[in-house]
Amino acid sequence: MSGSARPTAPRAIVIGSGIGGLTAAVALHQRGWRTTVFERAQSLEPVGAGISLAPNGQRALDVIGLGDGIRELAAWQGGGGLRNPRGRWLNRVDSAAFAERFGGPLVVIHRATLIDLIASGLPTGVVRTASPAELIDPGVPGGQPAVVAVGADRLEAELVVAADGIHSSARQTLFPAHPAPAYSGFTTWRVLVPALEQPQEPHETWGPGMLWGTQPLKDGSLYAYAAALAPRGERADDERAELLRRFGGWHEPVPQIIDATSPGGVLRSDVHHLIDPLPTFHRGRTALLGDAAHAMTPMLGQGGNQAVEDAVVLAHHLAPNGDLGSSLAAYSADRQPRTTAIVRKAARVARAQSLSSAPAVTVREALLGLIARLGPRVALRAGDGILDWRPPQRTYADQASHG
Repeated sequence: MSGSARPTAPRAIVIGSGIGGLTAAVALHQRGWRTTVFERAQSLEPVGAGISLAPNGQRALDVIGLGDGIRELAAWQGGGGLRNPRGRWLNRVDSAAFAERFGGPLVVIHRATLIDLIASGLPTGVVRTASPAELIDPGVPGGQPAVVAVGADRLEAELVVAADGIHSSARQTLFPAHPAPAYSGFTTWRVLVPALEQPQEPHETWGPGMLWGTQPLKDGSLYAYAAALAPRGERADDERAELLRRFGGWHEPVPQIIDATSPGGVLRSDVHHLIDPLPTFHRGRTALLGDAAHAMTPMLGQGGNQAVEDAVVLAHHLAPNGDLGSSLAAYSADRQPRTTAIVRKAARVARAQSLSSAPAVTVREALLGLIARLGPRVALRAGDGILDWRPPQRTYADQASHG
């Protein structure tokens, strides 16, 4: 074979450098694809302060060899639970029972740390920031390539992965008649503050049509998030003052965290979800993943976890010289039913959290208390079928342990 030209690896273009897009780029790179990521933002600095990675998401990242590094840098959630605004615990998390049932703990990590770690799995120059990309033609498997516009350039690729978020323009190109993501009724706030004087347990607090969550990070700082029913597009001149108005009378450390937030340190965004599922997650040579394929409310904490699941399942099916059409069909068949069920479950939890009348809130608290009294086995059932997911191939950890 000396003197014969080595075949060029097929080209994959990833649109969007969020958690799902970067994971897909790493997984495809490891499978032998020549991958380029285009990101419209000026840098990889992510929007948002923190993210919870459930056991299913960690196992997806194990596939590309990053799970252990993430667990090392993340805070492992132990204890905590659900409270009401007066501070009474409605139920407590049994972290040992959680880990036993789902094969590992819940961990919390700063989004910037996670993004940097995933990006480190790519060669230099693969990620191109300040480069908005638009899908022009999805291509035809076995025929014409897909075409992506990046500025004045028209780039051809054997594969396009559209990870361009909730308001995906690629999804609109592929499915122009499909309903856009709908407003869920909730708006959210996210903050990151330095460590408080007293260590804090992780917790989520449910009030009338409102919720608050506090998650310690490994360095002692706190990631906090809040949600409330509000008209779509509503904004306050001072979002920190708005948080204080809505949540300032809740139990500690909620007021302390708001007080410790810098005036410009509040990120607010409305929550949209794709409650009408797409018929498939691919067309032509183009695949959708993450929020572009199945935007969901954050009430189950599964948005990012499902995106990394998508990424490793997509790469699992896409051998560089395989049948692209059947590979993308297999990806859709694997992911569309699962994510549709999770989107709908997240919407049901959002409806439960939206209860605002005093009688309804009282009944909700009583039911949550009853579940807690029935023991951790009953309380943890809500995660069955979601948190116990395993990737369709052996992880690096499995290979190491089984030789």
